[in-house]
Amino acid sequence: MEELQDKYVRFDWAIKRLLRQKANFDVLEGFLTVFLGEKVTILEILESESNQLSAEDKFNRVDIKARNSKDEIIIIEIQNTRELYNLERILYGVAKAITEHISLGETYYKVKKIYSISVLYFDIGKGNDYLYYGQNHFVGVHTGDHLQVNVKERDAIVSPMPAEIFPEYVLIRVNEFDKVAVTPLEEWMKYLKDGTIRPDTTAPGLSEAREKLKYFSMPPKERMAYDEHLSAVMIQNDVLDSAKLEGKIEGRAEGRAEGRAEGRAEGRDEERFSIARNMKQLGIPVDVIVKSTGLTSGEIETL
Repeated sequence: MEELQDKYVRFDWAIKRLLRQKANFDVLEGFLTVFLGEKVTILEILESESNQLSAEDKFNRVDIKARNSKDEIIIIEIQNTRELYNLERILYGVAKAITEHISLGETYYKVKKIYSISVLYFDIGKGNDYLYYGQNHFVGVHTGDHLQVNVKERDAIVSPMPAEIFPEYVLIRVNEFDKVAVTPLEEWMKYLKDGTIRPDTTAPGLSEAREKLKYFSMPPKERMAYDEHLSAVMIQNDVLDSAKLEGKIEGRAEGRAEGRAEGRAEGRDEERFSIARNMKQLGIPVDVIVKSTGLTSGEIETL
C-alpha cells in the first residue's frame, strides 16, 4: 500500500490538469519559490494558446501562464523532446506575453516583468550545470559596472536595474541532474526527473504535492488518460530515438558505399596510368594512348 501512495503524477500532467485549480496553487507556488529564489504568490492563471486540455493538441510543449502578487507574468513551459529554434521560440513567447498585457495607448510604464521557466527533458546544448539563469544586464565595456537607468516615478527620480524590467529566463535541464536530493532545489529536481518525493520533505510545494498529486487518488477515467499520456511520451521518444539511430546507420552505410566507390574509381585510375606508362615505354604514339586510356596528353607526358 505504501508503494501505491508513493506514486505521483508527472509535473507536465499536473500543470495541464491539476495545478490550474486555485486549491492547488500551493504546489505551483512552491515550485516557483524554489526556482526563482523568492516567495511567490499566484493570483490567477491567465489564458494562453497552449492551455489545451488534451496532450494531442500541442504535445511537445505544455505551458501555463500565471500572474503573481507583484503583477508580474510567469510562463512555465515543459518540453519532452527537442524542437527546432527552441531559444527563438522562447523569446517569441515572452515578447508576445509582453504585448498581450499592455493595452494600445498605455504608457510603457505598464510593461510587465516576465519570467520564462523552461523544464527541458532533452539535451539543449553543452554545459555542466542542470540549472541556468539568463537576464539582461548592461555592463560597462571598460569599467565593468552595471548601468542603472534614471527614470521619473511619482515625482521622484529612481534608478531601476534593467533586470527589474527585462525578462528573466530559467532553463532547467532535468536529464543532467544526478545528485542526491538534499536541498529543496535538489528535491524538486528529483521529482521532475523520476517522480519521487521524500516522505519527510519540507521543500516548498512538495509536501503539498504528496497529498494532491497521488496517482491512485485520481478517478479511474483520469488515471486512464494519464496512462495514455505516459504511453504517448514513451512512443514519441522511441520514434525519435529510432529515427536518430536509422540516420546514423544510413550515414555509415552511405559512407561505406561512397568509400567503396571512391576506392574503385582510384583503382581504375591507377590501372589506366599503369597501362599508359607501359604503352609509352613501348613507343606507342601519344594520340593512340589517349584514345586507349582516356587520359589527356598532358597526363601522359608526366608519366
